[in-house]
Amino acid sequence: MLFFQLTWESFRFAISALKSNLTRTILSLLGVTVGIFAIIAVFTLVDSLEGKIKSSFAFLGTNVIRVDRFPFANGPQNYPWWKYFRRPPATLAEYKFIAPRLKNAEGVTISASSNATIQAGSNAFEGMSLTGVEYTYQDVFEVALEEGRYFSESEINASRNLAILGKKIANSLYPNQPALGKEVKIKGMKFTVIGIFEEEGEGFLDLPSKDQACLIPYGAFNKMYYTGRNGLEPTIAAKGLETDIGLVALENEITGLLRAKRGLKPSQEDNFSLNKTEFIQNAIGSIFDVISVAGWVIGGFSILVGGFGIANIMFVSVRERTNIIGIQKSLGAKNYFILFQFLFEAVCLSLIGGIAGILLVYILSFIPLGSLELILSVNNVILGLGVSSIIGVVAGIVPATLAARMDPVEAIRTT
Repeated sequence: MLFFQLTWESFRFAISALKSNLTRTILSLLGVTVGIFAIIAVFTLVDSLEGKIKSSFAFLGTNVIRVDRFPFANGPQNYPWWKYFRRPPATLAEYKFIAPRLKNAEGVTISASSNATIQAGSNAFEGMSLTGVEYTYQDVFEVALEEGRYFSESEINASRNLAILGKKIANSLYPNQPALGKEVKIKGMKFTVIGIFEEEGEGFLDLPSKDQACLIPYGAFNKMYYTGRNGLEPTIAAKGLETDIGLVALENEITGLLRAKRGLKPSQEDNFSLNKTEFIQNAIGSIFDVISVAGWVIGGFSILVGGFGIANIMFVSVRERTNIIGIQKSLGAKNYFILFQFLFEAVCLSLIGGIAGILLVYILSFIPLGSLELILSVNNVILGLGVSSIIGVVAGIVPATLAARMDPVEAIRTT
């Protein structure tokens, strides 16, 4: 109990010392404030930007492998680029061959897309992303509907002229009235609207958004567009099981089945690419890791200056209170009491600066930046407070130790 009582007294002494020299305190914490602000602001911007970009790639799905002609990443070195163009596109027959044989897939689907213009009466929407899908599309990709329903399996098999519209399209074609159940025209063909996607909001980096998308059955899509070689290229996509080796096992399965379907000999190389959506997320993460390091460097210099400022003030404070230290020690004050007294002062000074920096970032998060929303996460708040505490300890430990080791007689004689 005595230890905790003395610790509390040390803390009170530290607060009193900061209050008695308010101007010096404010000037001292500015360096830490700027440093913490720089680091947390960069991290908040990086986290918000990274989250926004990754969410913009949500249309690719998560834990998904796509069968394409071209790889997302760079292919083998010195690989002739023209060989990619000679590769055959995926086909509906390959999908029907692969789908029932995959054991490590949560879902398998095929889809094809094109830009189109959709009409309803005198209203039209240009640049719509039109996608023909199979019933299993919802097993691989998220289909969040605000109104209506998804296609039934019989409707897909019968190639019914039904459509699911994005919110922006629905509002453009049928302003101030429900679009559900109404008719729309795509390339002269009539479609009945059976569902409306949940609104995603303004897109980022001009990437596809469900607000400007339209889903129709794959058979209905084939009535309007030619798919396959010399036409629109369909994409086979499979979602792996949530296991440690799920995606690896799925990749091996698809490779074996597709090679068998295409009749490739063991000596022949693959004439397809299996692209994992995680590659894009990892690439984005790597870029922002570099930006985060830059944030540490920028903020680190400011914090370093702030740390030196706190250390300088603490040395001055020790010199000013040498007499008091001598009196305290002569009355029986332990070394750790003196040590904590000055250490708490340095930490409090640094923490106040850190909190001020975090508050500035919080205020900054309310400034509108278009479609980008800045979010100050709890992790970044904890990081800012943690860095502030460490700077306070590092800056205050040396002057606090010198104060604790003073000889009481010599300290009292000092003027």
